[in-house]
Amino acid sequence: MSWKPGDRREGMPSMVRVDQAGEYGATRIYAGQLAVMGDRTPMARMIAGMASQEERHRAFFDAMIAHRGVRPTALQPFWNIAGFALGAATAAMGPEAAMACTAAIETEIDLHYQQQLEEIGTGDPELAEAVAKFRDEELEHRDTALAHGAEHAPAYPLLSGLIRAGCRAAIAISKRI
Repeated sequence: MSWKPGDRREGMPSMVRVDQAGEYGATRIYAGQLAVMGDRTPMARMIAGMASQEERHRAFFDAMIAHRGVRPTALQPFWNIAGFALGAATAAMGPEAAMACTAAIETEIDLHYQQQLEEIGTGDPELAEAVAKFRDEELEHRDTALAHGAEHAPAYPLLSGLIRAGCRAAIAISKRI
């Protein structure tokens, strides 16, 4: 059997690549939501706060990519457009749909980061510490979204399921490409 990029032998570089891509995508989703919602409502200010945390996460992984010489995903231009479009579309559907988007994505990111923590173990303390901290903040985002009406979005089960599936696909693709 031949090795290909993204196989487990790639390990930590693949994790750093996908995490940077995910945090970048999150910043673009929130940018799309804020472009539609503006910045004057309490909901928009809450989203801006979550976006600020995502920006900090992205900056950490940007630095880690540079420091460790990890190749970033080649799909960054696509995640730029797709993330912004997802954010704008869900915000256009209403505040509950914007929150449904956050809840769906953060549910998947929780699972993704938990899996990474199990795989990292004690092998990379710097990465493990960051992933654990960022996971806690992503869970806060999910809980905030649920507390602010995510489950009241139009067609919530369908919307959530589609966004979660898209998030899982983005994770799988960004590990390799």
